[in-house]
Amino acid sequence: MNPLPLRSSLLALGLAAALAACHKQEAPQQPPPPEVGVITAQPQDAPLVQDQVGRLSAYRTADVRARVPGILLHRLYEEGTDVKAGQKLFQIDPQPLKAELDAQLANLASTRASAVNAKAQADRARGLIGKNYVSRQDLDTAEANERTANAAVKQAQANAEAARINLGFTDVVSPIDGRAGQQQVTEGALVGQGETTLLTRVDQIDKLYVNFSVSVSDLDAMRRAAAAGAATLSPTDKATVRIQLPDGSDFGEEGTLDFSSATVNPQTGTVNLRALLNNPGERLLPGQFVTVKATLGDLHNVYLVPQAAVLRDANDAYVMVVGEGHAKNPQTGAETAVPSAAVRRPIKADRISGSNWVVTDGLKPGDRIIVQGLPKARENAPVKASPAQAAPAAAAGPGAAAPAGKQ
Repeated sequence: MNPLPLRSSLLALGLAAALAACHKQEAPQQPPPPEVGVITAQPQDAPLVQDQVGRLSAYRTADVRARVPGILLHRLYEEGTDVKAGQKLFQIDPQPLKAELDAQLANLASTRASAVNAKAQADRARGLIGKNYVSRQDLDTAEANERTANAAVKQAQANAEAARINLGFTDVVSPIDGRAGQQQVTEGALVGQGETTLLTRVDQIDKLYVNFSVSVSDLDAMRRAAAAGAATLSPTDKATVRIQLPDGSDFGEEGTLDFSSATVNPQTGTVNLRALLNNPGERLLPGQFVTVKATLGDLHNVYLVPQAAVLRDANDAYVMVVGEGHAKNPQTGAETAVPSAAVRRPIKADRISGSNWVVTDGLKPGDRIIVQGLPKARENAPVKASPAQAAPAAAAGPGAAAPAGKQ
């Protein structure tokens, strides 16, 4: 046998086998499921907090006015400094009013002298009436003159006292402790002529009022939740507020709600509220706008979910939980169950508590919420879940949902 044709046949078979091996498609290997960190949702109570814009006002404001007419002589305080109640702030020229007081005192002395004479005449007539030396009419006239003189004395005393009070008003004093404002009238000006001229204002700012408002719709929603047992509203005198400064920091003092309007503002549809707040160091000033965090009660059976775990689209808010997903076969259209998959769960989250969203609907106890590795988790695709690391769990705040396996 010729070996050449045999070798050619074997070579052809080898080439065919190699070509077949090259064209054979190996099944692609599926990548491992992404690792995600989860927390386990548990219902709990959370404070019912309303975030509103508020404006500060002084605890007390006193207008310092000229109560008597005269020329303003001196300003006796430094503008913008703290003053005490009763401290002299301005001096009005006292000379005209001192002269008025002297005139009234002289008139008082005159009426007293007349009263003494009238009393003496009346006493004389009363002594002679029994001896028939004077008529009854003369006695009546003498006693009437006595009463008129006594009344004139009382009137003169009142006029003298009024003149003394007016003279005292030339020393214009602060009615309260507080910070005195800018002088409104310069020295040499005529003040108090026909009206009480405003000289300055004094504001007590060691305490401040925080004025804010809540919409009627929010109040109705809170009352409905309280009626259904889903919330408890605090009494007006028990509700508290905290102040967030424009830079985002907390002021550090807690105020107490002390006023709630009984009527609705027809222009804004809101109810006015007011809280009293201590102002140590007088850091805050009247007229300043701040963010008010008012704790009006407690929500029951809600879930606190870290903000990073709550996603939103054009329709609603949602979270990704680990559960049974459903994948559709692109060729047959049939759905197959996917265990331990990332599943979208619509939720209702309308308010924030600390660094968490308060979820009132959409979750069940024991749901494993994905808080880490969200960008890697695809809906209805398998994931490898493990308890979330400490940082996200700490971000959830006190009382937040517990990590899976650490309930």
